[in-house]
Amino acid sequence: MYPEHLVHPMRMDIVEGGFHELKAASEVEDVMAQAGTTLLFINSVCGCSARTARPGVKEAVAASAKKPTHLVTVFAGVDQEATQKAREYTLPYPPSSPSIALFKDGELVHFVERHHIEGRSAEMIAGHLEGVFEEFC
Repeated sequence: MYPEHLVHPMRMDIVEGGFHELKAASEVEDVMAQAGTTLLFINSVCGCSARTARPGVKEAVAASAKKPTHLVTVFAGVDQEATQKAREYTLPYPPSSPSIALFKDGELVHFVERHHIEGRSAEMIAGHLEGVFEEFC
């Protein structure tokens, strides 16, 4: 588990982008039971991917005409209970952080694994997500 002083700026980065933090399994279940589209960002300390994933996700939400109904985040390696529960919803994909999942009425419709984030700019990630939002939201 990472110390809070280390992850706090990374948490606030995504929260300030309009995402609601989920810290308990029950919170994840409650969100997934809601109608509409839910964008789940599995946040991470990983500098190689999370440093472009966070701004990419925020840019996609800000720039898209069609947006997910709910914006939520869990922090891998920190909010363990919530992250474990969130990963149950992203099966059959293996655990991946950072990662980005879009659900429609609780069903996974699109998943961006870490290896699809690595080496890509925030702009590339945002452009991809904008197309996903256009299709599913």
